[in-house]
Amino acid sequence: MAGPSLQLIILVFILEFLHFEMIKHGYCNQNLHSICKQNEKKALIAFKEDLVDPSGRLASWRGEDCCRWNGVSCDNRTGYVVKIKLRNPYPKSFSGDGLVYELGGEVSPSLLDLKYLNHLDLSRNNFDGAQIPGFIGSLSKLKYLNLSSASFGGRIPPNLGKLSELEYLDLGHYYSQTQTVENDLKWISSLSTLKYLNLGGVDLSRAAFHWLQTLNSLSVLSELLLFECQLVNLPTSLQSVNFTSLQVLDLSNNGFNSTIPEWLFNISSLKRLDLNSNNLYGELPDALANLTSLEELDLSENYGIGGRLPRKLGNLCNLQKLVLTDNNIDGDIMEFIDGLSGCSNNRLETLDLGYNKMTGNLPKSLGSLKNLQYLILWRNSFRGSIPETIGNLLSLRELYLSYNQMSGKIPVSLGQLVSLVVVDLIENSWEGVITESHFTNLSRLRELSIGKFVHDTFVVFNMSSDWMPTFKLVYIKILGCKLGPKFPTWFRNQTELKTIVLNLVMISDVIPDWFLDMGLELEELDVAHNQLRGKVPNSLRFTAVPVSNVDLSSNWFEGPLPLWSSNLSTLYLADNMFSGPIPSNIGMELPSLTDIDLSRNNLVGTIPLSIGNLTRLTTLDISNNRLSGNIPQFWENIPMLYILDMSNNSLSGTIPNSIGSLLYLKFLILSSNNFSGELPSSLRNCTQLYSLDIGDNQFSGQIPVWIGENLPSLLILRLRNNSFSGHIPSAICRLSLLHILDISKNNLFGFIPRCVGNLSGFQIEFTSDDAARYEGNLQLVAKGRLVQYSSILNLVNSIDLSNNALSGDIPSELASLSKLGTLNLSTNHLTGRIPPDFGKLEWLETLDLSKNQLSGPIPTNLASLTFLNHLNLSYNNLTGQIPTGNQFQTLTDPSIYMGNNALCGFPLSVECDVKISPFPGQNNVDIDDKNELEKVWLFSFVGLGFFTGFWAICGFLILKTQWRDAYFQFVDRMLARNSVYLQRKFSGWVAGKENSEHSDHRARN
Repeated sequence: MAGPSLQLIILVFILEFLHFEMIKHGYCNQNLHSICKQNEKKALIAFKEDLVDPSGRLASWRGEDCCRWNGVSCDNRTGYVVKIKLRNPYPKSFSGDGLVYELGGEVSPSLLDLKYLNHLDLSRNNFDGAQIPGFIGSLSKLKYLNLSSASFGGRIPPNLGKLSELEYLDLGHYYSQTQTVENDLKWISSLSTLKYLNLGGVDLSRAAFHWLQTLNSLSVLSELLLFECQLVNLPTSLQSVNFTSLQVLDLSNNGFNSTIPEWLFNISSLKRLDLNSNNLYGELPDALANLTSLEELDLSENYGIGGRLPRKLGNLCNLQKLVLTDNNIDGDIMEFIDGLSGCSNNRLETLDLGYNKMTGNLPKSLGSLKNLQYLILWRNSFRGSIPETIGNLLSLRELYLSYNQMSGKIPVSLGQLVSLVVVDLIENSWEGVITESHFTNLSRLRELSIGKFVHDTFVVFNMSSDWMPTFKLVYIKILGCKLGPKFPTWFRNQTELKTIVLNLVMISDVIPDWFLDMGLELEELDVAHNQLRGKVPNSLRFTAVPVSNVDLSSNWFEGPLPLWSSNLSTLYLADNMFSGPIPSNIGMELPSLTDIDLSRNNLVGTIPLSIGNLTRLTTLDISNNRLSGNIPQFWENIPMLYILDMSNNSLSGTIPNSIGSLLYLKFLILSSNNFSGELPSSLRNCTQLYSLDIGDNQFSGQIPVWIGENLPSLLILRLRNNSFSGHIPSAICRLSLLHILDISKNNLFGFIPRCVGNLSGFQIEFTSDDAARYEGNLQLVAKGRLVQYSSILNLVNSIDLSNNALSGDIPSELASLSKLGTLNLSTNHLTGRIPPDFGKLEWLETLDLSKNQLSGPIPTNLASLTFLNHLNLSYNNLTGQIPTGNQFQTLTDPSIYMGNNALCGFPLSVECDVKISPFPGQNNVDIDDKNELEKVWLFSFVGLGFFTGFWAICGFLILKTQWRDAYFQFVDRMLARNSVYLQRKFSGWVAGKENSEHSDHRARN
């Protein structure tokens, strides 16, 4: 009886339980899937109506149940709206379908009717600079507020500080699109529950002196992001650190100008510290090792941080990411790597020390960093070879060792890195042979860069002709290695290549048909500086993302110029044997071109008018061909042109006025053609010109004054070998940066302007950093011959006014151009003397004053010019002795003085009558003038001494009777004594003479 009753009771209990669950389930479903609060529904509709929704993201906001609307969530129990999440799902304005998914418009205050709203996310939308609505501070239940990247502007409303339950606040990438508004931070101190705070991009300059103290009160804060906030004050000390729960601190991209602050080392909970892109300086402190929980440390782009890597930094065994790129850190890397390798469970995944000054060899202990995925050590001064232990880094994905001073053989163990995707070893001095063994297990390899752009090849690729690699490269860059002579056959299966750079790799072959048949869509093809030959087919294809580049220069390609797809951006075909005309439709077929270099070929015909369609063109170099005809009038259509080089052709006519519309033009090179006429005044609009080279043409008229007045950036002015006439305009002296001036071989007359001393560019030492401001080649007369300059133009300082009809004195002001290297004033009608101040031109290498009418002596202090190695003073009227000693001892060619009949001394055969010992370096006074002055002083002093002595004695004799009597008695005694002495000497002489005559007589007998 008890058994069935118990079973009955249990059955009833189960039925009641199931009934209760069904009722509860139905109640929940009623709240989830039926009616939301009507007042909240109205509030949401009003909110929607004030928004702009171009893509229809809020199309689901209709019907009775607002809890079903996209982006709206309700409480499961009460049915109240608790969450609005309208974050733009796409990181950019547009998705793949081309629709604009950003919401805009206004944020309606109807949200205040959502009494239980605790989550509001409007991020990644576009509210077009509207201010954050102040009423949001009244949404008292908010725990999550995300308005980041939503283009809100203006001042952040301080009443956000009323959100006492807020835990997450993200206003990152908050930019005002109307005006800069400085925001304070005092309102934030009341948000005591805040765990996440992102104010990145907010202008907090107004809070510069109290931001740290304010934020220090947020004791539960876990993540603090204050990047790009224009904070310039970073206190180095803090009395007490209260945010001890802080795990993430991002203070990057501010203007901090201090050392790394000490209070950071007391935040033991810190896992991620980002201080990149500030102005921090000083050495890395050992106290960084106190942050034992640190997983990520980024101190990159603080160029003042230097010194050595602290060895204790290697004790941070939890460190997963260390980024110290773009600093001045030096010293050996070995101790740091050894320290990291001492961790029993090393977790380092990223090590980025690029762009520093670190030295030493990579230690063997590098192979113990088993979790390393990214090793970035490029642009340092590391030496030695890659350690064999690198083969132990089986997790390594990217290896960057480029631009160091490393050498030796590439270890075969590199081929064991099964995870390797990128290898960049470019610009080191590697050597040895690379075989298939180096790529044994690199099946994931996508990018390979190796070699150095030098002609001395030390790395040889030795692959068997039937080797097919397991990897599929996207990017390959090989420089200065021996890859040829045949085109590499192992490219046959590289069907995913986008970038091919095989520059200076000793390939002497035609491009094989199998390569052309692979159907590659390339972003870059660079096979320059080889011996590739044959015709280039038009079947190559190029993509447009991001740009497409072709460089076939310095080969033996021939035939007509190829035309490829319309996506091509740069086209370098220089220094080949292409012939025929430039295709007339080049501007239509390749409308995206930005750079064209067709120089040093055999092209004929005229310049195609279709080039005027290349509206993006920045560089056009068609020099050193056989082009003819006039320059077309299409330059208004190419407003961004930066370089225009048409030199060394057979072009004729005048320069069109439309070239003056090229406001960004830096280099205008039209030399060695048959251009004529005057320079168009419209060129004065090209105010950014660095180089104006129109030499070796038939231009006429006067040198325009506007060159000096309107072209202040001019570095090179070359008007050589034209028919310019008139005076040298003094406005040329305003070109303060000029350091190559060549106006030789014209019909200029008059004086050399004395204001040439204002050309301060000849007083500046230009460095390799200035080389970017130079393009093309330039012919100048230096050391008595025509010299072609290209890569070292920034080091040349030259003035050439030769072969004109200039007259008058040589301005002594030229001596103030202290960095002048070449001065050529030959073949003019200059008179007067060589300025003695020329001895100050310490950098002078070439001085040519020949074929003038100069007179006077050669200044002796010219012998102190230690760089002077070419001197020509011939055919003048110079006089006196040629200076000797120092640099003049090396100038042994007598022809440099011929035509000066009054010169004497070495190396001429004419000796000087009176030797004058020069004193190089003495005061700048002519030696003859100085000798005449010395003679005048000498005779004056002698005369004065005689006069004084004579009257001093005679005056006393006249005035003193006793002195006069004593004097004459003394004279009488001296005369009597000398008379006896002379008689004796005369008698002895007579007797000696007689004896000598008797002796001679006996000798003859």
